[in-house]
Amino acid sequence: MGAGAWGTAFARLLATRGHEVLLATRDAEQARAIQETGRNPRYLPTIDLEGVSATTIDDRSLAGADLHVVAVPSHAFAEVVRALPGAAPVLSLTKGLDPESGGRLSQLVERRAVAVLSGPNFAEEIAEGLPAAAVIASGDTRLGEELQQAVNSMAFRVYVNDDLVGVELCAAAKNVMALAAGGVDGLGLGDNAKAAVITRGLAEMARLGEACGARTETFSGLAGMGDLIATCWSRLGRNRQAGELIAQGAAPEDAAAQIGTVEGLTTAPVLRDLSHRVGIELPITEGVCRILDGEDLNDLAASLMGRQPTRE
Repeated sequence: MGAGAWGTAFARLLATRGHEVLLATRDAEQARAIQETGRNPRYLPTIDLEGVSATTIDDRSLAGADLHVVAVPSHAFAEVVRALPGAAPVLSLTKGLDPESGGRLSQLVERRAVAVLSGPNFAEEIAEGLPAAAVIASGDTRLGEELQQAVNSMAFRVYVNDDLVGVELCAAAKNVMALAAGGVDGLGLGDNAKAAVITRGLAEMARLGEACGARTETFSGLAGMGDLIATCWSRLGRNRQAGELIAQGAAPEDAAAQIGTVEGLTTAPVLRDLSHRVGIELPITEGVCRILDGEDLNDLAASLMGRQPTRE
């Protein structure tokens, strides 16, 4: 469900594992083009989708699926899962929080089993068959292990984790930290500053996770540190790119228009509000929200550096 870059790459990944894959998109013309050419003309157009069929997301035949893999932006997740036909389990590839309820996306999946896949997984590299690793989290141990066996390959190593809360919060929060890291790049503040933002960002993520009932060690794993490093450093990181553009003077909406889906822009205020509800301080997240509200990035950098020194 969702024929963007990540949905397309994951569809190809599943097809190479021998699964029968149906890639569902909202756009009938896009589905037709994929079906006729074996390629997605809008996303990763050079990638051969042999073994992948295409249809529209409202196709009732999807009720017969053994698994629904949802790879849509966080703001569309609720609508998509509410309309899913049948009773098959859901594997979420979406990294964000629900902007309406402020909750984790798995909490929107009702009356069916759910798992979440996360980690340092850039769609472009996965589609090209480059080696990567990921974690699948689920409160249903059997489902997590079944999905691990279904997805794991020599090019895509999959671990399982029962800390669904931690993996989902990592996936959401790392995008906000990547906006901040991109801001450091945009201002030319150097690698020392960027490393400091990433490190303190990881501490901030873990603090939020602990307050929400997650396990601290999850934030040192693939969904936490792994994905955070990739998102903040790689040229492929959309959130990092957006932060860089915003630091150079672009409006957030203009950065998103140039790059595509930038989950951190949606997640930042939701993450901030969540921290207020659980009573913890997230200075980097708060700072990103202030920038998105129009504050000058140089002023914010000065205020963050001027905070009262404390113990690490």
